Amino acid sequence: MLQIRKGGHRDLERFYSMFEVDFDEKELLPKLSIHMAITKGDMELLIVYEEESKLELGYALCFCRGVYGYVLLKYFGILPWYRGKGVGVQAMRLINKYYAQRQGILAELTVFDPDDQDTLRKLRKFFSRFGYEEVPSDYRLGGAEVTLMAKPIQGTAEIAPVAHRMIRDFYSRVLGPVRLDRMVDIRRHE
Repeated sequence: MLQIRKGGHRDLERFYSMFEVDFDEKELLPKLSIHMAITKGDMELLIVYEEESKLELGYALCFCRGVYGYVLLKYFGILPWYRGKGVGVQAMRLINKYYAQRQGILAELTVFDPDDQDTLRKLRKFFSRFGYEEVPSDYRLGGAEVTLMAKPIQGTAEIAPVAHRMIRDFYSRVLGPVRLDRMVDIRRHE
């Protein structure tokens, strides 16, 4: 049976290399910034593991403190040798249960290769399966357009009017103003 536990700084040291493999460097947060955010309680690293064997199967790094009571699922991944075996589905259920007392969970879907729309389609389908709904948004992350999805739990998916404020709040807790402006472009694109 799969379980989820809150990870610490040693876990981040071990899993950061997986972030580098699974995500484009343009969307990677600096490791030191994540360490500081975990210390301040602004982020949580969740580790998905098999209860009996204690084998770690995946991870989720979340912004867990925000002005509207939502969580932002920043990085979510299953270790390569466990992919395609239903672990991601079970892990997502555990994450949704872990944050059941929150207003909702947000997920940013980014694809840095404009020709790779199939990956974006698969990500949308995966998150939709768990009740995530697409939220109108027009910001960029590391230069790539973001598809923002929200899973309402105690709140609503109708967050478009405040989405920019929410995103800026999450990232400003981890990044300084200069790095924030370089990484997250939340101005309206006409």
